[in-house]
Amino acid sequence: MSYENFERQFAFLKEIDALKGVLRASPIIDKSRRENSAEHSWHLAMYALILAPSAPYEIDINRVIQMLLIHDVVEIDAGDTPIHGGAGLDGQAELEEKAADRLFGILPTGQGAKLRALWEEFEAAESNDAKFAKALDRLQPLIQNIHTDGGTWTDADVSEKQVHARYGPAIKGGSEAFWLYAEKLVRQHFAER
Repeated sequence: MSYENFERQFAFLKEIDALKGVLRASPIIDKSRRENSAEHSWHLAMYALILAPSAPYEIDINRVIQMLLIHDVVEIDAGDTPIHGGAGLDGQAELEEKAADRLFGILPTGQGAKLRALWEEFEAAESNDAKFAKALDRLQPLIQNIHTDGGTWTDADVSEKQVHARYGPAIKGGSEAFWLYAEKLVRQHFAER
């Protein structure tokens, strides 16, 4: 490993510290503050580690965890776009592409290209690893909302039908069992409102 590669790797590691400052709409479960994107990525990696044995098909847990740790790095430049925020997603994909170019471009070429490919695979959600990762990316905030008395659903006046439409396809695409579990929680939540 060359000194120049170390310089680029440490520059990337320094740059991604900014993810800790990207606030999401979701509160943490104790409702004391909003979650940041770095915490979200860590929590998703833990979801993957714990729930991997329940994957309905073969996955490479290392690849899934890598995807989950880097999937929101682009938010350093592009910001977080809440699923219920009411703001349009116009131009968000372009902002994220530019952010991916810049951020993964900090790393040594081969390493940056590898992480960029994992990020693109996650975004496309076509491989088993990416479907599982995407399912967790929708499942975690759903669980957060359940345990915070509705969280962002209450803030944005989201209906049960909207929850099904916005979360269901991605979760079900990764694991029918996860969706059946989540759907039960959603039904209970809205029945108690």
